[in-house]
Parts: sequence; structure tokens; C-alpha cells
Amino acid sequence: MRLRVEYTTEPFDLEQAPEHAVVAREVVAGAHLDAFDVGPFGNTAEGPADEVLGAVTSLLRESLGAGATRISVQVSVVTEDEG
Repeated sequence: MRLRVEYTTEPFDLEQAPEHAVVAREVVAGAHLDAFDVGPFGNTAEGPADEVLGAVTSLLRESLGAGATRISVQVSVVTEDEG
């Protein structure tokens, strides 16, 4: 099964990426997923279910530890039509 995760960390800072956002980006980038896109208000990654779920777990723990006060996460199954 393939999954797509979309996430944002808060609080936002449009001037400079806060530490929790940088940590989240590093966690997901280091997960070696097939696709990773960083956007100004949200980020997406895609890959095998085990890797995505592991990355989400690390993302939550490490971003909260780095000062995030809210993390919004949406995980979707990627169908063959989308992949």
C-alpha cells in the first residue's frame, strides 16, 4: 500500500522557517520517501505505507520537541490511478 501524507506545523512564521518546521522537513526528507514537496503552507510526501507511517511518528515527536504547538496531518491511501 502507498500513502500520501500532508502536514503543517504551527506556529507559522512567514519571515523565517521556525525550528519545528525545519525539524519536520529534515525528518521527512531523511525518510527516503518517493516524493516530497515543501510548500509555504503545507508539505506532502508519498511512499510505501511503513515508511510513511514511520516518518509521521518521528515527525510528530520531533516537531513537538522542537516547539511546535500544533501539527495538522492528513494521511491518504494512494490509488493506482493517482500513483
